[in-house]
Amino acid sequence: MRLMIDRNVLLRTLSHAQSVVERRNTIPILANVKLDVADGKLSLSATDMEIGLLEAADADPASQPGSATAPAHTLHDIVRKLPDGAQVELALDAEAERMIVRAGRSTFQLAVLPTADFPSLADSEMPIGFKMAARDLRTLIDRTRFAISTEETRYYLNGIYFHTADHEGVKVLRAVATDGHRLARAEAPLPDGAAGMPGVIVPRKTVGELRKLLEEAGDAYVEVSVSETKIRFAMNGVVLTSKLIDGAFPDYERVIPAGNDKSVQIDRQAFKDAVDRVSTIATEKSRAVKLALQQGAIVVSANNAEAGAASEEIEADYDAESMEIGFNSRYLLDIANQIEGDIAELVFADPAAPTILRDKADASALYVLMPMRV
Repeated sequence: MRLMIDRNVLLRTLSHAQSVVERRNTIPILANVKLDVADGKLSLSATDMEIGLLEAADADPASQPGSATAPAHTLHDIVRKLPDGAQVELALDAEAERMIVRAGRSTFQLAVLPTADFPSLADSEMPIGFKMAARDLRTLIDRTRFAISTEETRYYLNGIYFHTADHEGVKVLRAVATDGHRLARAEAPLPDGAAGMPGVIVPRKTVGELRKLLEEAGDAYVEVSVSETKIRFAMNGVVLTSKLIDGAFPDYERVIPAGNDKSVQIDRQAFKDAVDRVSTIATEKSRAVKLALQQGAIVVSANNAEAGAASEEIEADYDAESMEIGFNSRYLLDIANQIEGDIAELVFADPAAPTILRDKADASALYVLMPMRV
C-alpha cells in the first residue's frame, strides 16, 4: 500500500476518525484507524465498537492499492503539525511492520497491527431510510442535547430520544432529552419515508460526533437509516454508524404540565443577562437564583451567606398574582441560549410545580424545568 494525499484532505478525515477512537482502551487494535487504498481513493475507518466511522477521500490516482492500520491519535498529531498544503506519502513496509509517513524532509515510522484484527464495520439491514436537511437535524440536536443526563445509572437517559409524533394533527420528527431536572423537546417536519421509524435513543457520544459532522455539512442532506438496534447517518462522503441505547425512554409527556395558568413574557436577552449577572453571587453548589414575579416585572435575586446578595429587576408582561420561585441558574441559562426569538415565555402553576419555557415566536421547541428551594 502506498499513496500520496494532500495534507489538508488527510487532516480533515483523520480529525473525524480520531475523535471516535477512545484514548484509553483494552483492545490495542481499537486505538488504530484502518486505511484502505483502491482506485485512487483512501477509505478511512475507525470504531470503538459502539460507533463506527467510514470516510472516503481523494488521493493520487497512481496510488498503490492495499490496506493497513496505524495509531489514530499519533497519525493525526503528525499530520496536524505538517505545513499547510504539504503532500503526504503513506506507505506500508510489511516486512518491518511499519507505516512510513513522509512529507518534505520529515519521515516517521509508525507501528502497525494486522488489518485482519480490525473489527468489521459491516452493517446489519436497516429497514427504515429517509433524507432530511442537515440544518434541521442540527437544530433538533442543538435544542435538546444540553439536557442529556450524565448519570450512568439511568443509562436510558444518556442520549436523545428520536421518534415520530403527532403535534396538533401534524406528523413531526421529535427529539427529547431529559436528566430528571429539565426536559427539552424539539420538532421538525416529518421527512418522507420516516413514518415507520421506531423510537430510538441515540447515545450522547454519537450525538457529539454527529453534531461535528453536521457543522461541516452546511445545506447538504443527511441520509438516515434506522433499525431496532442501530442508526446510520451518511453525508458528504462520511458514514457514521452507531449502536442505539437498549432501553425504554420514560413517558416524558407525563412530565409536561398541562395546568400551568400564570404566563409571563419577557425580553429573552434582558432575562438571560440578569440571570447571568445575579448568579455570580449564587453558591457554587446549588447555583440557585430566585424569581419574584410581580405586576409588570420580575426581580431576579441570589443570596449567599459567604459572598453576599444580588438582585436585578427587569420589565415583564405579567398580571397574575405575585409569586416567588427558585431555579438552578445554569439550567435557566442553558434554555435561554436555545431560544432564538426576542421574547421568552415562562408558564407557571405554583412554586413547587414544573415550569414551561418556550420561544414565543417558535412553537417547535418546548422546555420544562423543575423548581428548587431557595
